[in-house]
Amino acid sequence: MTTLSFDETGVGVVYQGTEFRLEKEPIEEATEKSYVDVTDHEVLQIVEKRPSLSGEPRRIGDIV
Repeated sequence: MTTLSFDETGVGVVYQGTEFRLEKEPIEEATEKSYVDVTDHEVLQIVEKRPSLSGEPRRIGDIV
């Protein structure tokens, strides 16, 4: 299971027991969107090859 923790400067990630951080600039480059307009589902797709997406995607701007 992957855990994502969002804040104003990036995302804390726990993926397969490994903790790391994705800063907002690389997320913006990967998605070609402003950080606040990126969804949690899009971040999960950056981290995992084939994520199990459930529920409605939420914008980072609505989360933080």
